[in-house]
Amino acid sequence: MMTALTRWVLGHKRTVMIAWLVITIVGIATVGSATHAFSKKFSVPGREGFTTNDRIAHVYHQGGRYAPLVPVVTLPAGESVSSPAVRAGLEQVEATLHTAIPGVRTASFASTGSRAFVSADGRTTFVLAYPLPDNESFGNNTTAAKTAAAALANATVGGAPVALTGFDALQNQTGGSNGPGVLLEAMLGGLGALLVLAFVFASLNAFVPILMAIVSIMTTFLVLWGLTGVTDVSMIVEFLVALIGLGVAIDYSLLIVVRWREERAHGYTGDEAVVRAMATAGRAVVFSGTTVAIGLLAMIVLPLPFLRSIGYAGMLIPLISVIVAITLLPVVLAKAGDRLDWPHIRSDDRASRSWTSWARFVVRRRRAVAGAAALILAALVVAAAQLQPGTPNLNTLSKKGDARAGLVALERSGIGSGALEPIEVLAPSSDAHNVAGALRSVDGVHGAFALATPQWQRAGTAIVDAIPTADGSTVAGRDTITRARAAAHAAGAGVKVGGVGAENADFVSAIYGSFPEMIAIIAVLTFVLLARAFRSLLLPLKAVILNVISVAAAWGVITLVWQEGHGSNLLWGIAATHSVTAWIPLMVFAFLFGLSMDYEVFILARMREEYDRTGSTDAAVIRGIGRTGRLVTSAALILFLAFVSMASGPQTDVKVFATGLAAGILLDATVIRALLVPAVVSLFGRWNWWLPERPAKWLRVDPSLPAPAAAADSAGA
Repeated sequence: MMTALTRWVLGHKRTVMIAWLVITIVGIATVGSATHAFSKKFSVPGREGFTTNDRIAHVYHQGGRYAPLVPVVTLPAGESVSSPAVRAGLEQVEATLHTAIPGVRTASFASTGSRAFVSADGRTTFVLAYPLPDNESFGNNTTAAKTAAAALANATVGGAPVALTGFDALQNQTGGSNGPGVLLEAMLGGLGALLVLAFVFASLNAFVPILMAIVSIMTTFLVLWGLTGVTDVSMIVEFLVALIGLGVAIDYSLLIVVRWREERAHGYTGDEAVVRAMATAGRAVVFSGTTVAIGLLAMIVLPLPFLRSIGYAGMLIPLISVIVAITLLPVVLAKAGDRLDWPHIRSDDRASRSWTSWARFVVRRRRAVAGAAALILAALVVAAAQLQPGTPNLNTLSKKGDARAGLVALERSGIGSGALEPIEVLAPSSDAHNVAGALRSVDGVHGAFALATPQWQRAGTAIVDAIPTADGSTVAGRDTITRARAAAHAAGAGVKVGGVGAENADFVSAIYGSFPEMIAIIAVLTFVLLARAFRSLLLPLKAVILNVISVAAAWGVITLVWQEGHGSNLLWGIAATHSVTAWIPLMVFAFLFGLSMDYEVFILARMREEYDRTGSTDAAVIRGIGRTGRLVTSAALILFLAFVSMASGPQTDVKVFATGLAAGILLDATVIRALLVPAVVSLFGRWNWWLPERPAKWLRVDPSLPAPAAAADSAGA
């Protein structure tokens, strides 16, 4: 089928070239419209936190899932919140916020008299200010935070300055969204990729994979723009298309161009060299791209529209890259490949001598090599078992400035960082004070209050705020939310619990409650595809298991470097996060499982080809690694550079995500593909290639029943 498709493409070169040129130009012209159409919201339908926050937003127009701004004051020694001057100062802070941010909902010790706003020593107090939401991504409101900071810049209470903190204020002092941006990140990743490709090809052919990546990325944005007319597409896809798409498209083109150069070195020219390259490398690209797409499409089993949209859209990245690689790339190679193969410093006539020598060493020391690789991976998998999905640790958002000073003041006073994400309880107005009383007695709650004003009571409902000591990024904070829910429900009929922490807890539960199903779907579909591709039962089983281990190892790196802080402070000056933002482990799994499968397919496809030619497992391992080792390492380095570019922005979450992807790719290309895979394949011998007649019939391929004699396995050693 691949040969027939390639011959058709080469027979219609002009048509194919013009079609892709038009598509790419339209994609470039509409990329701005596409990115503006992406959704900036996420939802957790059917969960109490989400539905309660929706109701709060509908009736009160602010609060709920939107975190408050929190002006904090630490009074001088001898001063107390009971002082009339301090009360007047707090009232002035609220009045200033109402003037600067129309529609803001506020509360403080001055307006409530509640000790929920005061530390045990009476010297530290704060104000809650919920601004109306802005059209920023995922509930952020950094614009209101900047406005409030300017309005309170010279404010004092009892002679003490006011430090404005809160999620958005902290976010502003990380640099906000002033990172290099998607375009520059992609350009940096592309430059790094070009340097690697120049080393691999040592000719102008290094530009060919970059060209294929540009076409793939622009086409993907164009298709996604059309998809936004049918369903929401998350803005996160913008980053994934630009950077993941860059790496994937280059990887697929790299594999085919390397094989084309090899066929030319063996004496084939013109269209025939292209056809032969596509019959082998092109087929591997199709299977590889399909497995990457499955890894992303499987996210549709998760009960979150936000992540489902990423699943639908994310699968387009590898699929479009595959289509470009098997249609446009053959035309480019046939028309211009010979001229671009200049100065042709490196020949692909023979396998890499260094990688061939390495493969011989692994085959000779296969048990020791497999054991060493297994120990490294086991240590990281054990670390991954301690991973805590949740929300970002507030202390990682900013290292200096007023927002940081306000957060530290809350923590040192004993009020705690939980003041930045109060538990917002929606209750019938008649039950408000009873609910507040019940919440005050909850372990882990610093205080709770209810206000009988139009800002806090509307349409027969009231908002009751409970101030937890610990924020939702900690186990203690999540446990407090659970206890607060139980107390609120017991305090009255129809009482519902919302707030930032409650919705985040629902988000974590929704994601990881369906996570085993997602893994099972990916594993089964991948196994079936690879069993058909390699005509084997053992090779796909090994591939699925090793890919899961590879992702778990990447989680282990995230746990050690970020959650535990063994490296985050040294490398980035950011303290241990104590938990990992809930979407990060999921996204790392979905993308790494597919991306690392690229390398597995590249290597095993070549090993299967060599085994069919020689009948020797050891020869297949040595020649397969000799031919693909440099390719896989180069492809991994290209993706690694793309992820380093992704981490160049100021946001901690992006740095954590990029760390997981980069570490996973390097671990996969080195410990797994260069050590464990060749060692394990050599150990399993002829059983690697075993596919009985009945499974072969189900898969619609020829059976593979290698002879029991193992004498040939010494041929490659």
